[in-house]
Amino acid sequence: MSSVTTELPIVTVTEAARTMVLDMRSAETDGDGLALRIDITGIGEGGREFAYELMFEPVVDVREGDELRQSGELPVLIPADSIDRLRGATLDFTQATGLVIRNPNRPSPTMGSGLTVLEGSVEEKIVALLDGEINPSLAAHGGFANLQKVEGDTAFITMGGGCQGCGLAALTLGEGIKAQIEDRIPEIREVIDVTNHAAGENPFFEPSTK
Repeated sequence: MSSVTTELPIVTVTEAARTMVLDMRSAETDGDGLALRIDITGIGEGGREFAYELMFEPVVDVREGDELRQSGELPVLIPADSIDRLRGATLDFTQATGLVIRNPNRPSPTMGSGLTVLEGSVEEKIVALLDGEINPSLAAHGGFANLQKVEGDTAFITMGGGCQGCGLAALTLGEGIKAQIEDRIPEIREVIDVTNHAAGENPFFEPSTK
C-alpha cells in the first residue's frame, strides 16, 4: 500500500473543488478514511479527450503502485495506470459546470483505434457502447451503467453497483458516460441519470442517509 505523501500533486484540486468534495465526503460513513479516487475510464470526445470516473475509496485499500497525495484535508488517489495520463491535470468546481477535470494530456491516436463499432438503432448503439467500452471500466470498481430508454434525442441512464448512491456519480456521468454517448452517437443530444441513488449499495462506502 502507498502512504499519503506531501509531494507535488499529480492532479491539482482547486480550493473550490476540494470544498465541494469534502462536503460530499462528510455525508458518508467513515468519511475521514476515504480518499478521492480519480481514474481514466476510457476515451471520449471523438478520441480527443479522456473520460473520467471519480469515486470515494478507503485509504487502506490503496494498491501497490497507486499514488496517494494530500490536497489540504483531502487524500487524492491516482491509480497506477492513470498516473502519467493525469499528470498536470486540475480538478475544479464552478457553479456553471460543477466539478470538471482540465487535463493537458490527450489520448494517443492508437488508443482511439480500438473503439467499438456502433451499428443498428440508437438504442442498440448505446447498449454496444456501454457494454464494449464504458461498463468494462466501471466494473473494475464494482459499478455499471444501463440504458433505461430513449425518448427523441434524450437517453435515460441508470447506474448501479459502485455508481449507485455515489456522491460523485454526477461527474462520472458528465465527464465519462455522457460525454462518450453524446460524442459517439450524434442522434443523442442529452443524457439524463434517472438512478435512485438513495437506494444504492456502494461496495466502497455506505450511501448517505441525509
